[in-house]
Amino acid sequence: MKHDAAHIRNIAIVAHVDHGKTTLVDGLLKQSHVFRDNQAEMSQTTILDSGDLERERGITITAKTTAIEYMHNNESYKINIIDTPGHADFSGEVERTLSMADGIILVVDAQEGPMPQTKFVLTRALKLGLSPVVVINKIDKDGKRINEVIDELGHLFLDLAIHDDQLEYPVYYSISREGKAWSEMPENPLTADGDLTPILEAIITHIPSPRVEPDAPFQMLVTSLAWDSYQGKYAIGRIQRGQVKTGDAISRIAADGTISKAKVDKIFVSEGLNKVEVDKVEAGEIAQLTGISDSKIGETLADSTTPEALPVMEIEAPTLQIAIGPNTSPFGGQEGKFTTSRQIAARLQKELETNVSLRVEEKDTTFLVSGRGELHLSVLIETLRREGFELEVARPTVVYKEENGVKLEPVEELMIEVPDEYAGAITSELGKRRATLKDMEPTTQGATSLVFQIPTRALLGLRNILLTATKGTIIMNSLLIGYEPVGAPLQKLRNGVLISAETGSAIIYSLKTVEERGTAFVGPGTKVYTGMIIGLNRRSDDMEINVCKEKKLTNVRSSSTDMTTQLTPFTDLSLEEALDFIENDELLEVTPESIRMRKRGLTANERKKMKF
Repeated sequence: MKHDAAHIRNIAIVAHVDHGKTTLVDGLLKQSHVFRDNQAEMSQTTILDSGDLERERGITITAKTTAIEYMHNNESYKINIIDTPGHADFSGEVERTLSMADGIILVVDAQEGPMPQTKFVLTRALKLGLSPVVVINKIDKDGKRINEVIDELGHLFLDLAIHDDQLEYPVYYSISREGKAWSEMPENPLTADGDLTPILEAIITHIPSPRVEPDAPFQMLVTSLAWDSYQGKYAIGRIQRGQVKTGDAISRIAADGTISKAKVDKIFVSEGLNKVEVDKVEAGEIAQLTGISDSKIGETLADSTTPEALPVMEIEAPTLQIAIGPNTSPFGGQEGKFTTSRQIAARLQKELETNVSLRVEEKDTTFLVSGRGELHLSVLIETLRREGFELEVARPTVVYKEENGVKLEPVEELMIEVPDEYAGAITSELGKRRATLKDMEPTTQGATSLVFQIPTRALLGLRNILLTATKGTIIMNSLLIGYEPVGAPLQKLRNGVLISAETGSAIIYSLKTVEERGTAFVGPGTKVYTGMIIGLNRRSDDMEINVCKEKKLTNVRSSSTDMTTQLTPFTDLSLEEALDFIENDELLEVTPESIRMRKRGLTANERKKMKF
């Protein structure tokens, strides 16, 4: 069914990570009868998180668009829903998609309250003049703090509001997992009846229809791209003015103002999880156009007779950088399909088309890839790894900038919630990293909330250390707050490493020596090479160990000497842990089958000549 702009609502669902955005979208899709009662999706969760990495990690990585129909006062409305990532590292996805929306549903956890990403997305939304609807989710939690969270939201809006009318916003209460919402807080949320009708009504009532010009010449800002093997590239965005039909000749206006001609091949709109082809689409609708093979995010598609560009999207600059290159280790080229710098370059250029927060700079045979954080970059590396690439990755470094001859570094606000008994360990560790304690107060559940200001470079490798120090009980989140002059260098906090002295397979007999010297990173039978890191030393210096040496056989036999050697299970580092672990004189080798760490200089003589 076609809808005019007055019967369309474009909303973005935004929140901090794990506050329940995607679960709320699940509930809206199911209640709107997008699926049949016997369809598999009715029993699934996080339906829009379709990527393998999204499902494995339980987070949204890319923004996605879906649409539902809703009857209000006997009139049919179309609601276009944009599900956005909640992790700060993927905030570029939020920035590029908010321009398609006219309002936001701000989901806040009833226990955690507003978090760093809540502040970030709300700042962006209010600057764009979007109308907010607040949903306090997970009100069935034992540790819920409804009144305190409402007060915290009030203070947040007071700090961020640009206009006085933004201080008035409706508040709803929900248990998204059960598909229930209320306009008033129920006495007993677990037994109270309900569905998501109050939120659907709020969307129609409180979110305005698209502010567009239906009678003006066609104009659309490309805010997303998609691709499939049938139609090729899809240019996705909201029609800002006018209309476009299949076969129309249009102009593509690049970011630098260059104008080129294009022709619309087919037009699609969202219906549930599907794309539906239409002949014509009008202002206010979110459309997907094919046939414009050279389109890029941030470009304007406009009427060929009056090509006028829309304002270019503002995306915050990246804060972290890593060097990626072809694998040069002795095992290079044995496990991957794509191993050359040319193949890596082509893949990174393709990634730049859709990953708007990413920057790539070519330097000889390596590529300096800049992103929003460790998770942002590690997801890219893991994606390339699964596609069959062999890579060599250096330690992440901070992206500095210069103003008036002063070198500046990014500074972040770090929010930590931890049980009271670990607060001392947290302040001690962060003190070593030159963090400044800004706020410290007890919470209702026997925990302490701490707020630090810390340089981004001091955050590298911090998460795993704090998880170990607090036995996995810490909740930590950070948000970029600005730039400051570069401070004093940080002291080296990690011990030295154990390095393989030979190439071959690790032997149980020799691995016992590794255990005596520190923590092993390889197990029996693991293939190793000279210069490969095989463990963490208990001391501050590096040590070479031959783990390929076998036990010498003798004619002497006894019941004790030939007993089976018992080894402690080795530590198998994940990709993120390995990135955090390596120092400047070390590299991470990433292949479809293995993650290995090595020294830049494989032999002792090479390492002596290198200076870091």
